[in-house]
Amino acid sequence: MSQGPRSGLAAVSSALLAMSRHLEVRDVLKTIVASARELLDAQYAALGVPDDHGGFAQFVVDGVSDAQWKAIGPLPRQHGILAAMLHEARPERLADVRRDPRFEGWPSAHPDLVDFLGLPIRDGDEVIGALFLANKNCPKPEGGCGFTEEDQELLSILAQHAAIALTNARLYERSRELTIAEERSRLAHELHDAVSQKLFSLRLTAQAAVALVDRDPARAKGELHQVAALAAEATDELRAAVVELRPAALDEDGLLATLRTQTQVLDRAHTARVTFTSNGFRALPAAQEEALLRVAQEALHNALRHSGAEHVAVSVDRRGGGAVLRVSDDGGGFDPRAVRHAGRHLGLVSMRDRASGVGGTLTVESVPGKGTTIEMEVPGG
Repeated sequence: MSQGPRSGLAAVSSALLAMSRHLEVRDVLKTIVASARELLDAQYAALGVPDDHGGFAQFVVDGVSDAQWKAIGPLPRQHGILAAMLHEARPERLADVRRDPRFEGWPSAHPDLVDFLGLPIRDGDEVIGALFLANKNCPKPEGGCGFTEEDQELLSILAQHAAIALTNARLYERSRELTIAEERSRLAHELHDAVSQKLFSLRLTAQAAVALVDRDPARAKGELHQVAALAAEATDELRAAVVELRPAALDEDGLLATLRTQTQVLDRAHTARVTFTSNGFRALPAAQEEALLRVAQEALHNALRHSGAEHVAVSVDRRGGGAVLRVSDDGGGFDPRAVRHAGRHLGLVSMRDRASGVGGTLTVESVPGKGTTIEMEVPGG
């Protein structure tokens, strides 16, 4: 075998390994596109996932800047060459896409595409995407396409594995959605039980106070203090549940906006001051951002429910190519060793599991009477 094919297969292997590291659909799509463009040394690459209305549910590009992409405008529709790949489910290798009779033009800000190689991504008989590259970085034969038959074979291998990676990512997301739905249902039941018990106790205590108010005012006063305490506990339960049951806006708003919103809600809901800051953070793969969010929520829950803190500070900052989350409070603190020995974990086990699950680390610093700091660091994607 010549050196060229061996190099190509090695590059395909690297691309497949890169795809296998991600479980979120958006991350898988971006990895497929970037891998294809690098593999075949093209200027541009794109992957569209069709919807059921003649458009694309998702469309990912590589080789186009954010400013260019914004200037291009709305996502393309399923027409021309893209429609042929989706509906006829066959490869397209063209010397000049602009001269093809199916070509229907593009927006004024769109880069000029000349030689073109496109393939459908198939899951069995279903076409789940269209992957294409344009403008191969090489000398072009007179009137010919820069993309070769070997390029098409390599891209075909990549497309087959891309279908597997994309299908797995979709299954993972559906599984996660089911898990979230089950968790929300569990929390709703817990909320119902906890608040119902508190309100039942509140009603009995209030009835006792009414019965005692004339013949034993001192005892009635004690019962009324208990009513106030029970009402406060029920309010705390409701406040905590509102935050936990509220669907996270992570996919739409990103980590920083989601954390900022949640800390503002907690700041209003609790007597402790809750603040949020960030410095130099760059977006990370979805799995890492979700892990950071969940650890932040667990740490905030501990600080606000158990520490007696007057101030809880949350920060997310850039560190190298990754990020570091820090949740610090000025509350009562604890001895981490004593907590472990007592079998009480305060969510530390789940937080460490979340951190390690995305290649990160979690450290806990706490001293009785001197507050607690929880820090989670994740590498870049």
